[in-house]
Amino acid sequence: MTTTTPPTDSTQAIIDRHDTFMSINYGRYPIAIAEGQGCTLRDTDGKTYLDLFAGFGAPVLGHCHPDLVDAVTEQAKKLWHVGNLFHTEPQTRAAQAISELGFGGRSFFCHSGADANESAIKLARLYGKANRGKSTGEFGRYKVISCTKSFHGRSFATMGATANPKVREGFGPFLPGYANVAYNDIDAVKAELDDDTVAIIAEPIQGEGGVNVPDPDYFKQLRALCDEHDLLLICDEVWTGCGRTGKVFAYQHWGIEPDIMTLGKGVGGGLAVGVMCAQPRVAELYNAKTQGGVKHATTLGGNCLSMAVTARIFEVLQRDSLVEQAEALGNAAMERLRAFAQSNTAVKDVRGRGLFIGIELDPSADGAWFGSATDVVNRCLEQGLMINGTQGDTLRIAPPVTITSDELDRGLDQLEQVIAG
Repeated sequence: MTTTTPPTDSTQAIIDRHDTFMSINYGRYPIAIAEGQGCTLRDTDGKTYLDLFAGFGAPVLGHCHPDLVDAVTEQAKKLWHVGNLFHTEPQTRAAQAISELGFGGRSFFCHSGADANESAIKLARLYGKANRGKSTGEFGRYKVISCTKSFHGRSFATMGATANPKVREGFGPFLPGYANVAYNDIDAVKAELDDDTVAIIAEPIQGEGGVNVPDPDYFKQLRALCDEHDLLLICDEVWTGCGRTGKVFAYQHWGIEPDIMTLGKGVGGGLAVGVMCAQPRVAELYNAKTQGGVKHATTLGGNCLSMAVTARIFEVLQRDSLVEQAEALGNAAMERLRAFAQSNTAVKDVRGRGLFIGIELDPSADGAWFGSATDVVNRCLEQGLMINGTQGDTLRIAPPVTITSDELDRGLDQLEQVIAG
């Protein structure tokens, strides 16, 4: 990744140390971020940026939100970690919030969205063994159906569900038991069902795939199909959970309840938190008291510092009506962007829910100065605006849900000017 503005000597020194001592697994901009507050970031040279991407959606309440600073500071003076052989109040408080705001599920805490999806897939396979149906194999039902353009993680179990060749390249052979079908196509799912199928995993709104919003009845059809065949419906809410889309959890847009929901990114506010929440009848298969011992675990998952922050996030979302704010600001932003698209053929589509917005570009349009979304992202960055691109031609906007209407308008002003050239 690059911009046309070269780094200063002091920033270059940081980059050189990074490249010496760190695994260079990400392409990074020649910028070193020093601090953040709300929707504003400042680099080591003093330049400020309006952040409309929020670290891949993780600082859902913005950078260094005072309530979260208080939560982690207060907890740090009491207890950091004791392990999951003991009960802790912060962990229980976080799990209760997720259950009461969701579908009454039981939560397993881990470190990331990929961890959460791995936990969900393992639980689904336990379910398939306990509820074999017509499967005649040694392990019972084990196959998981996922969707094209999906992203569920980079671990070996989640790579099978992630239908992205770039994520898989070089890591074969892969674990068996996966099938990828077209997103938003119920007939494609039906065609892949067999006696070994145990679960369907899908994002209520696809993130890495380009902020793809399904038809209103798609998840209702998935739910009905799962009920008919005793399959588990897993909703990957790693991108969409925690109020971003104008609902606490995005599955609530579609009028269904999943059997399993996974969370990451925003649920930790920038800390390493993943959640796998399952309906009690399914979660029971992880119950060490009734299942003869531990079936799945992590050492640091659910540590007190992280859980204090997670619990506080849900408190602030409700107290400050941030879910409703995300819906209102998102609706206004998409209305504005769609109006802009009417007069600019370089914008092919605007889609999303709440403050999770995709802008699909058409680099071949008359007057388009850019060759890809990356060109737009880079120019925005040079002008102090942070957004993101995915799938080659789609811009993603996912600011903190605490963003003000003035901040959002200012960011969209800049973005429209950049796209227009």
